[in-house]
Amino acid sequence: MPRPRKCRRVEQSPKADYFKPRGVPLLDLIEVYLDIEGLEALRLADLEGLTAEKAAERMGVSRHTFGRVLAQARRIVAEALVEGRALRIEGGRHELGKIIHHPTLKELGMTKIAVTSEGPNLDDQVDPRFGRAGGFVVVDLETGETNYVDNGASQAMAHGAGIQAAERIAGAGAEIVLTGFVGPKAFTALAAAGVKVGQEVDGMSVGEAVEAFKAGRVKIADRPNK
Repeated sequence: MPRPRKCRRVEQSPKADYFKPRGVPLLDLIEVYLDIEGLEALRLADLEGLTAEKAAERMGVSRHTFGRVLAQARRIVAEALVEGRALRIEGGRHELGKIIHHPTLKELGMTKIAVTSEGPNLDDQVDPRFGRAGGFVVVDLETGETNYVDNGASQAMAHGAGIQAAERIAGAGAEIVLTGFVGPKAFTALAAAGVKVGQEVDGMSVGEAVEAFKAGRVKIADRPNK
C-alpha cells in the first residue's frame, strides 16, 4: 500500500491563478498546470532566495521532497514560456498557514542575564529596586554558571544610584536585566549601554525570574515603570 502523500505548508495563496500568451485566444491554447505547492517552492527558492534546507523547513517537507517539487515547478513554467502555453495554477495537496519562528535567546544575542537580588543565590528573592538593589545575580544562559555583583555602594548614594547600577550591569557583560522597577535615568543609562530591561518580576525568586524569561513570560520593556 503506498504511503499517503504529506500535506505541504503554503504561506500565501496565489495572487493570480492564470497566465496566457498575449493575443492568442484561449481556444487555441494548450494549458499546463502548476499546483499551488509548486508555486510556493518557486517563491521560496527563486524569489526569496532561500536555501533548499530553509525552504523545505518552511514548507514542512524534506529537502529531497522540496527539490523534487521545485524541479517539477520550474519545468512546468519553462514549458509554458518556451512553448507559448497557458499556465493554470491550482490544486495540489497543501495547507495554508505561515510557520512562526520564535528566536532563541542565543539568536537574540542574549547569553547573560542579570537579576536584581536580595542575595547571591538563585533561591534568593528578586529585589524590586533596581538602583538600590542589594546586588545582581548574573546567569550565563549557555552554561548555567552564576556570578554575584554586589551593589551595596549604590544603596548609600543620595543621587545617581540607578546610573551606577547600570554601569555595574554592563560591566558584568549582561545583555538584559530583570527587576521590579526602573526609573527614567537608570532606564536611559541601561539603553545607552545596550542592556535590555524586563520589569515587574518581583515576588519571585531569582531562579524563577530567569525561568519565566526563558519561557517568554517576561516582556522586554520599552519605557521605565517608576
